[in-house]
Amino acid sequence: MSKELVGKRVLELKQMLQSKQVSAEEIARAHYDHIERHEKEIQAFNCLTRDLALLQARKVDEMIKNGKPLPKLAGIPVALKDNLCVPGFPTTCSSKILENFVPPYEAHVVKRLFDEGAICLGKTNMDEFAMGSSTENSAFKLTRNPWNTKCVPGGSSGGSAAAVAAGFAPLSLGSDTGGSIRQPASFCGVVGMKPTYGVVSRFGLVAFASSLDQIGPFGASVEDVAIALSVIGGHDPRDSTSLPDSSERLGDFVTALSGADPSKLMSGVKIGVIKELIGEGIEPETRNAVLACAEVYKKLGAHVEEVSIPHAKYALPVYYILATAEASANLARYDGVRYGYRHPASKDMMSLYTVSRQEGFGAEVKRRIMLGTYALSSGYYDAYYKKAQQVRHLIKNDFDEIFKKVDFVVCPTSPSAAFKFGEKTDDPLTMYLSDIATIPANLAGIPGISLPCGFSSEGLPLGLQLLGPALSDALLLKGAYAFEQSTDFHEKKAPVLLSAATR
Repeated sequence: MSKELVGKRVLELKQMLQSKQVSAEEIARAHYDHIERHEKEIQAFNCLTRDLALLQARKVDEMIKNGKPLPKLAGIPVALKDNLCVPGFPTTCSSKILENFVPPYEAHVVKRLFDEGAICLGKTNMDEFAMGSSTENSAFKLTRNPWNTKCVPGGSSGGSAAAVAAGFAPLSLGSDTGGSIRQPASFCGVVGMKPTYGVVSRFGLVAFASSLDQIGPFGASVEDVAIALSVIGGHDPRDSTSLPDSSERLGDFVTALSGADPSKLMSGVKIGVIKELIGEGIEPETRNAVLACAEVYKKLGAHVEEVSIPHAKYALPVYYILATAEASANLARYDGVRYGYRHPASKDMMSLYTVSRQEGFGAEVKRRIMLGTYALSSGYYDAYYKKAQQVRHLIKNDFDEIFKKVDFVVCPTSPSAAFKFGEKTDDPLTMYLSDIATIPANLAGIPGISLPCGFSSEGLPLGLQLLGPALSDALLLKGAYAFEQSTDFHEKKAPVLLSAATR
């Protein structure tokens, strides 16, 4: 029974639970068995929460026994990125400076998941403080891509993406500041979504860049992601950027997809292909895969045309000024005084500050703090930070103009398939270019979703990205679902998951 429960979709597991073919505790134990067999190979988790998971599973089984109606995610295992607070368990952000931090409160999205009966399997590895594109910046371990363990899983939510791709959990949560959900989803061959900024509360998410951060789900299918988003989305008064009545304004994600005819979903829809993101810098096989996707949409009845984002070429420098500036402010709290790592041999206050931060932070985090502090410093604020904010507004205007003509746009999620460990670590700029296609959505505050759309010549997944205007999350899910149901890319499984099915 164990192998039959791993790799199942959310609705499949729910049906098995409701028909009493299996218990929630059996589902949890099956996934832990699978994790124990393959975690040394993949290294997706920073910690496992077995006692919590089994307690949650038994509560679901008690509900089934007593004939109570089951909530949306009853008995469904989830993995949580290690920058989301779960009370009683470490929230490290994969950093030495928070290695022993145990939060006394829970993130809003965590409470929503738990209220809907989800089972928390553990906290996943990530780039330190969500700063990276490969999960090579973790202070603790290297998470490996389930499709090829010599390759990175993407970042910064690499552990969450790898957990779904490997079948460790049917759902996981990550955070996306410049592509940190969508890019690892592309590399790991799963579906990952960054909702509209403000649709999901950031309360209990350890901040990187507050005007860019957004929490979102990973799943093996578009429908699974829609179910997760329907749970975690909605207004939260504790987050000042949370949109009021966002759930009502977005509609019911799941009902919109259930059993829908792909051709009817796309009939009459106008889709744009962003020309700046299928040209120079994009690998030929990635470009060809995206153009093939456009042909799929045409066959489904959509109108497809080429569109332009003139200021897209400035997105990368704008992002790395704004994000680092906000990071330098947000990470100033880790000073060795209040909480987090404190150097034991500090002789005075200045050495306490400097040595604690020097030893507690990794190289990439220190690089970004220094860059952001410089951009905010006297004499440089107007030249860098203010100018970047102005160009950010121009990028948003570009999208506003595009969405007057088309309903949503498509482009690659990443310029290439997953790269090998160490391939880009010596050149930060080359690494930063991995996010060139995902960063514009964060700057504009619009939703984006990545889903499998093909494979490289080496057999690694490629991702298609859909971007739409603010609060078009439901439309993007429909567009992604229509493509998914018209192709078979999502049915391919990573070797780790295939081995569980044949065991």
